[in-house]
Amino acid sequence: MYFEDALPLLMFATLAVLLFCGYPVAFVLGGVGFGFGLIGWYFDVFNLVEFFNLAPRIWGGTAENLVLVAVPMFVFMGTMLERSGVAKDLLECLEVLLRRVAGGLALSVTLMGTIMAATTGIIGASVVMMSILALPVMVRSGYSHALATGTICASGTLGILIPPSIMLVLMADLLQVSVGTLFMAAVVPGLLLSGLYYLYINVLCRIRPEMAPPLPEDAGPEGTLELLVMVLRSFLPPVILIFLVLGSIFFGWATPTEASGVGAAGAVLLALAKRNLTLAVLREVVERTALTNAMIFGIFVGATAFSYVFRSLGGDFVVEDLILGSGLHDWGILIVIMAVVFVLGFFFDWLEITLIVLPIFAPILRQLGAMADHVGGAELIVPWFAILVAVNLQTSFLTPPFGFALFYLKGVAPREIKIQEIYLGIVPFVLLQLVGLGIVMAFPQVALWLPGVLLD
Repeated sequence: MYFEDALPLLMFATLAVLLFCGYPVAFVLGGVGFGFGLIGWYFDVFNLVEFFNLAPRIWGGTAENLVLVAVPMFVFMGTMLERSGVAKDLLECLEVLLRRVAGGLALSVTLMGTIMAATTGIIGASVVMMSILALPVMVRSGYSHALATGTICASGTLGILIPPSIMLVLMADLLQVSVGTLFMAAVVPGLLLSGLYYLYINVLCRIRPEMAPPLPEDAGPEGTLELLVMVLRSFLPPVILIFLVLGSIFFGWATPTEASGVGAAGAVLLALAKRNLTLAVLREVVERTALTNAMIFGIFVGATAFSYVFRSLGGDFVVEDLILGSGLHDWGILIVIMAVVFVLGFFFDWLEITLIVLPIFAPILRQLGAMADHVGGAELIVPWFAILVAVNLQTSFLTPPFGFALFYLKGVAPREIKIQEIYLGIVPFVLLQLVGLGIVMAFPQVALWLPGVLLD
């Protein structure tokens, strides 16, 4: 292999090294792309005029993409719900409803994470919010620190998978798949993971009740009427909002972009109903939405430059030849790809992995005949693969050394919570996520059943 033929591999290796330097990811991606474009020009395998192709790709592929308008709207919805106090009331309601169940507090956090995942999709906000609301209560109640922190981290990361997930919106754009199809395909796998968490916590707390002491019997409202009022006031509003957002997409009443606007408006109305919609709250929500949106789209711009140069240097063909020429059978190739994504999750954020890896691996999967037979048709390979990657990438928030959920929690946790306890707590949940990934791999209809039912 000549040096210029190895440029794509060197480009990927350089990116892997520079991502650890602490420089903004968007600039690293764009800088590596520009630098290797110049190196390719020197070796006469890249033409400088190709840099002019980046502007229409960035503008037409990202800035003018109406599907991506859903991203800032969903970010706004999640941030507004966090600041309005809806999540706090929801957790208190679930704690009361589950106070007689083994591990009731931890199960409340799991259910709250599932519900909030369907309204926010912002991992940092979900983990920090639940850490602030639930972790001190769990510590005071005598919960195992490992169980408490592991439950909060795992439940908080469900928002990356359960729609309206920002990651699924970006995946749909990258793979040219309907956002609604990916949203429908992710519902059952997301609920599957939530169910695995629930089952694990309940069984563990029955076997070892000292890890999760129950709440007092007199916790919460005394009468049935007061309890009903609490449920109607705290549980019903977020459920209605979830139905408005996801139901409008699933039943064809609105596009994902339109539904994101409905969700943002609904979050504002909930804040108004709770009398928490002040000018200061609105300003903070708008600022946080703008900063998050700028970060996401900045990485998009850098990733566009990187991927264009990578492909122009023949990177797609190099990776394809390495994998297809490895002698592995179709299932072996899929397992290797999943293993690569899992290992990358130890070191990189889901956004970088999605933007760089997904466009490279998806065309390879399309060539695997056994996968088409397994899922029931070649047209179903890409949606199924996207959900596999989404389930896999959820672990990237939990696996050290760069599991962001771990640091979100540690940043707001009481002082007695040690980082070692957090690491210990997430191990069972990472294993459960791998079990969920294996189930979706072995039984594709777990992901593909709901889209088939609703689209037929």
